[in-house]
Amino acid sequence: MESNWTYSSPRSGMKGLLDHITGPGATPAEIMLQFLPAFGGAIAAPIYALNLAVHWTPWQLGLIALFGFDLVGGVLTNATSAAKRWYHRPGQGWQQHLGFVSIHIVHVLLVAWLFRGGDWGFFLGISSYLLGASVLILGSPLYLQRPLAMGLYGLVLLSDRYLFSPTLGLEWFLPLFFLKILVSHLVREGVVSC
Repeated sequence: MESNWTYSSPRSGMKGLLDHITGPGATPAEIMLQFLPAFGGAIAAPIYALNLAVHWTPWQLGLIALFGFDLVGGVLTNATSAAKRWYHRPGQGWQQHLGFVSIHIVHVLLVAWLFRGGDWGFFLGISSYLLGASVLILGSPLYLQRPLAMGLYGLVLLSDRYLFSPTLGLEWFLPLFFLKILVSHLVREGVVSC
């Protein structure tokens, strides 16, 4: 098999919206692999939260479902060949990748505010680490990106246990959040054509 970095242009209409998320040319198998577990995450995450001795507001449960969908789906989507071709196509440089990363700081803000009682140390620490780790990965040579991303991800797992206490009901948030961004999205890989 050989690497193929050619990508299709997005289609028009609703199919084009799907192409902008999954990458143009995503196979039916890739789309199923992205969306079925994502819907499962959107269902399982609030069910898990409801089994805890916590009074959740409808907003919190809605966000838990949204985070479950986005993070499970995002880990898988950003790891597919179609998404790698799309998100790492010519013209997608530092600005575009850091823009993608920066949008996700809203996730951290919402968790700090609505689930951790305004824990601004958590917000600043996690957001700073996200941006710093992203710059390191993007600035490293291609052959070092994957091991660097994995090492930085490992540090997140440790800090989630030893530096910050896990967020009740969202103990899975930081591991999936950083897996999506650092490992699945930012690492550019050779892509095998289908």
